[in-house]
Amino acid sequence: MNLFRAIAAIGSVTMVSRVFGFIRDILIAAVLGASTSADCFFVAFRLPNLFRRLFAEGAFSAAFVPIFAGLLETDGRDKAKEFADQAFSVLVLALIVFTALFELAMPLVMYGLAPGFDEVPGKMELATELSRITFPYLLFISLVSLQSGVLNSLGRFSAAAATPVLLNLTLITAILTLPAFLETPGHALAWGVAAAGLFQLAWLALHCRREGLPVRLVRPRLSPKVRLLGRRIVPVVFGASLYQINLLIGTILASLLSEGAVSYLYYADRVTQLPLGVVGIAVGTALLPMLSRQIKAGDGPGALHSQNRGLEFALLLTLPAAVALMVIAEPIISVLFERGRFDAADSLATAHALAAFSVGLPAYVLIRVLAPGFFAREDTVTPVRIAAVAMVANVVLNVILMQVWAHVGIALASSVAAWINAGLLWIILRRRGFLVLDARVAARLPRILLAACLMAGVLAGGQYLLDGLLGGATHERIAALALLVTTGLAAFGGFARLTGAFAFSDIRALRRDGSA
Repeated sequence: MNLFRAIAAIGSVTMVSRVFGFIRDILIAAVLGASTSADCFFVAFRLPNLFRRLFAEGAFSAAFVPIFAGLLETDGRDKAKEFADQAFSVLVLALIVFTALFELAMPLVMYGLAPGFDEVPGKMELATELSRITFPYLLFISLVSLQSGVLNSLGRFSAAAATPVLLNLTLITAILTLPAFLETPGHALAWGVAAAGLFQLAWLALHCRREGLPVRLVRPRLSPKVRLLGRRIVPVVFGASLYQINLLIGTILASLLSEGAVSYLYYADRVTQLPLGVVGIAVGTALLPMLSRQIKAGDGPGALHSQNRGLEFALLLTLPAAVALMVIAEPIISVLFERGRFDAADSLATAHALAAFSVGLPAYVLIRVLAPGFFAREDTVTPVRIAAVAMVANVVLNVILMQVWAHVGIALASSVAAWINAGLLWIILRRRGFLVLDARVAARLPRILLAACLMAGVLAGGQYLLDGLLGGATHERIAALALLVTTGLAAFGGFARLTGAFAFSDIRALRRDGSA
C-alpha cells in the first residue's frame, strides 16, 4: 500500500467533492441567504452530520478498520468478511432503533440543539420538521462507513472518497428542481439529504461486490469481535470527533445570538472544510489502515516512518492554506457567497468567522494525522481523555469569547480547543515512543512555516493593490481573487523551494515507493 498514492487518490476525489460542495453552498446562499429557513436547514443538516462524523466516520471507522485490517493481515479475507457481515447486521438493527427514538424525540432534541430558535415564531417547528426528514440519512451513511472501511482496508480509496460527491450532486439537483413543488427550499434540501444516503449506500455496495467482499445482512450475533468493536466505539466517539462536537456546541450557542449567526458559522466552516477534507481527512483515512497492518505485522519502524511522512505532507499543505484563509478571508467569502439574499454585511460577518476557524486549521489536521497513532494500536482510552480536556476548554472559551466577539468568538474558541487536543496527542505519542520526528521532518517544519509567512506578506500586498477590483462587479471580484490565489500558490512554492521546505525529488520518491 503506497501512502502517497492513497493520499493523492483520496485528496483528488475529495477536491472534486468540495468543488461541488461549494456550488451547492453558493446555490443555497443565493436562495436562502442567512435567513430563518437557512438557519433551520443548517441545524437539521448538522444533526445527522454530527452523528455521521461521531459514529460513522469517526468512531466506527477508527474502531472497525484496525480490527478488519488486522484480520485481513493475519486470518485472510474469509474471516475478515465474516466479521464485516456480523458488524453490518448488528449495526443495521441498532441504527433502526436509534433513528426511531430520535424521530419521536425530535421536538425535545431541537430545544437542546437550538434553544434560541424558540424566540422566533415558527422557527422551532420548521427546524423540527426538517430534522425529521434529514435524520434517516444517519442510518444509510453509517452503513456506508462500514463499506468504506472494507474498501479502505483493501487499499481501494477512490470509491469511498467519492460518496460525498453523490451527496452534493443530489442536493444541487434538489435545490434546482424541488422548491416549486414543496413548502420551502429548506424542505427540498432536507429531502435531498435523505435521498443522497440511499444513493451512497447503493454506490459502495456495488464497489464492495466488485472487490469480491460484498457486505451482506446475516442473523445479528454479538460475536467476540463485534463486542470488541462495540466496546471501542463509545470512547472513540469523543477521541476522534472533537471538531464536530465543538461545532455542535457552537451551533447551540450561536442560536442564542443575532439572526444569521448559525449561518455565518456554517458558511465559514464550509470553506475551512476544503483544506481539512483534501488534506486532513485524506491523510488520516490513508494512514489508519496502513498503520494498523504495519503494527499488526510487527513493523514498528515502518509505522513510525509512515507517521512522519503523513505529518510532513499534511503540514506542507495545511500551514499555507491556513495563513491564506486568514489573510484573504473577506474576498474569498465575497466571491463565493455574496449574491441574492447574501449581502455585503453577511460576507463581512462570515469572513471574520473564517479567519477565526483558520487559526485552528493546522490543529484540526494534526488531530486527523495523530489520532491513527492511537487507534491503530487499539488504544481508544487515551484519545477520549484528551478530548474531554479539550471539550471542557472549548465550552469555557465559547462562553467567554462570545460575550466579546459574538459568533467570531465561538469560532476562535473551537480553534483554541483544537490546538489543545492536538498538542496533548502529540505529547503523549512522543512520550510513548510512537512519534519520533526524523531529521527531515524536524528540519522542514520551521521552513514550511517561514515560507507560509512570507507568502502571507505577498497576499497582503496583493490584496492592497487589487482593492478596487475586489470591491467591484462580480466578474472583477472573481478575476481579482483568482489572481490572488494564483500569486499565493506561486509565492509559497517559490519560498518553499528557496528555504528548503520542499524539493521536487520528494514527489518522484513518493510516487515510486511512498516513502521519500
